[in-house]
Amino acid sequence: MTDFAYVGNDLSLFAGATTWKSYVRSHLRSYVSGEILEVGAGIGAATAIFYDGTQRRWVCLEPDRELANRIKSNLPPGLANCEVVVGTVSDLGPGEQFDSILYMDVLEHIEADAAELALAASHLKPNGTLVLVAPALPWLSTPFDAAVGHYRRYTKHSLRSIVPQGLRETKCIYLDSAGLLASLGNKLFLRSRIPSKAQIQFWDRAMVPISRYTDRALNHAIGKSILGVWQKAPLC
Repeated sequence: MTDFAYVGNDLSLFAGATTWKSYVRSHLRSYVSGEILEVGAGIGAATAIFYDGTQRRWVCLEPDRELANRIKSNLPPGLANCEVVVGTVSDLGPGEQFDSILYMDVLEHIEADAAELALAASHLKPNGTLVLVAPALPWLSTPFDAAVGHYRRYTKHSLRSIVPQGLRETKCIYLDSAGLLASLGNKLFLRSRIPSKAQIQFWDRAMVPISRYTDRALNHAIGKSILGVWQKAPLC
């Protein structure tokens, strides 16, 4: 692979958003077991929330070497079976097969997203799950999206349209309806290119707990993020 450098500087800012990550984990806990591939692991912020040591294998795949070098130091001590690999899905051997493949706020950074998911699906075991979390709703796009290298935001329709055939949808929902209002306020009034640490903390500590209730009340019909899970068919 050629050297890759992540263009954004938001990873450290959002690493402290533990309330949000725990909320996402509550929707995905049952899909994160066995052998896991986390694509675009960044500095390991999501890994630290989802990887609890019960998984047989956890591979953090990160194309930015500098970020990859920071992953192990950001994980709780004593966790075994975690590997850090510098590269992309195209660098994996055909024999690398996983029970779950995670894209945690990563797919929006990949220009050829449909081709990426087709390649990822080839590394899923039978009954394996493809787990996607990404920014939602194109009309929420702000200068922040461009600053951190987002090619797009997704709707349910656009996300479903790029999932490879042969994968069955298990879940596709919107999350963070309260946070949507904060994003809309930034888009219309603040127009901040990069949120401040104080803004991230307010969203994570004050608005995400509200979203836990409003998302359920709205039946996950709207939110600033989208979460989807698709399962590969079993062997006949």
